Amino acid sequence: MALLPLATEPFVLPTDREMLPSERRAFVNTHRTCVLGYARRNDGPAQSVVYYVPTDDGELLIATMGARAKAKAVDRLGKVSILVLDEQFPVGYLQVYCDAVVDRDPTLVVDVMMAVAGRVSGTPLGEEARPFVEAMAQEEGRVVLRCTPYATFATPPRQLSGNDPAEKTTHHRSDSVPWDAADPEVG
Repeated sequence: MALLPLATEPFVLPTDREMLPSERRAFVNTHRTCVLGYARRNDGPAQSVVYYVPTDDGELLIATMGARAKAKAVDRLGKVSILVLDEQFPVGYLQVYCDAVVDRDPTLVVDVMMAVAGRVSGTPLGEEARPFVEAMAQEEGRVVLRCTPYATFATPPRQLSGNDPAEKTTHHRSDSVPWDAADPEVG
C-alpha cells in the first residue's frame, strides 16, 4: 500500500449530470478534506472535519488520537461515513460509506501524519521533520483509522447564473453506488 500524493488539480464535479463511478473515485482521490461521521452511544451521530489520505489500494486513512471518540466508535462499530468536500464554489460533496478499523502501527501513524501535514500546508514535509512527528504521535497516542469504502452517494452542486427568480433551477436525483462499480456502457 502506498499513500497517494496531494493532487495538483482536484477532480471538478460535473454540474449537469450524475457522477460516474470512476469519477466518484477520482473525486475522493484528488481531495483532502472531509466530515467524518460516526454513531455515538447517546445523542445523534457525531461529525468531525478532518483531513484524509487516500491509498493506491482504495483505502482512506485518517490520523486521530486513540483516546478520542472517533477511534472508540470505530473499535466499537467498524462503520463510518466520510463526506468528502469540494473546496471550490459551488460546494459539492460526495458521501462515502466505509468499513473501518483502528491501526496502531507507529510507522503508518507517522507516515499518515506527515502526509496530512503536507496536504494542509500544500508542501510535503521533509524527512528532517519525522523525529518531531514521531514524538508528537507517541505523546498524543495517535492511531490511524483505515476506512475501506463500499458505497458512495453524490449530489452535484447547483449554481444559479443570476438572481432572476424566474430562472429555473434543476436538480438531479442520486443513488447509492457501490464503490467498485463500473461506469455504464455508452451507446
